[in-house]
Formats: sequence, C-alpha cells, structure tokens
Amino acid sequence: LATTAVFLALVQLVSALMLYGRLPGPAWSATVHRWSGRAAFLVAVPVAVHCLYALGYQTYETRVMWHSLLGCFFFGAFSAKMLLLRSERLPGWLLPVVGGLVFAVLTVVWLTSALWFFRTFGVTT
Repeated sequence: LATTAVFLALVQLVSALMLYGRLPGPAWSATVHRWSGRAAFLVAVPVAVHCLYALGYQTYETRVMWHSLLGCFFFGAFSAKMLLLRSERLPGWLLPVVGGLVFAVLTVVWLTSALWFFRTFGVTT
C-alpha cells in the first residue's frame, strides 16, 4: 500500500506540473490531480494506522527514528495542504511549496520503510 501511495504521489507530481504549465497536459489533468491525491491519502491511512497501532513510535535505530518522525510529519503537512486549498488569500508560491514538501517527506518515509523492506527481505508472494 505504501508503494501504491508513492506511485499516486508521482501522478500528483506530474499532474501538478501540468496544472502549473511546466508540462503539457490534457484539460482533465486537474481532475487526475484531485482524484489521485484522494486515492493516495486513502491508501496511506491504513499504512499509518498499522504502523502506529502495531509498531508505535520507535527510536531504537536511526532509520526507524526518522521514519517515525517523518511519518507523523507527513500527515500533519498533508492535512495543512488540504486546509490551504480552501484559503483564497494564499500567495501563489505557497501551495506548490507545501505540495513539494509533502511529496518529499512521503518519499523519505517510503525509502525508510518499503524500500528498506524490499532490499532486506526481498519481494515475496
């Protein structure tokens, strides 16, 4: 599920670049951006619930400590981004900066969890 959330975050990045005119894109890129963000959040929530309730906040290893801290930060930053969407008095640069921060933090959270797991234990069925 975490890997699916990162894939959807990549869709978010590309569709945001289309929305801001950095990449050419179809007229429906705003719809793709909106729905891929919702889907990414819905996929990430069960991962967070599992991590918090099954494992809890841990600091026994540097990788685990950063994963715990940034995982909590991700959901706070994501919530802030969602609240910023409704504000009409935002400077034009703020939303892309917060969105980029959310994307970067999710990437590090994935690197310290799913990628680490795949490299340590492999992909099994």
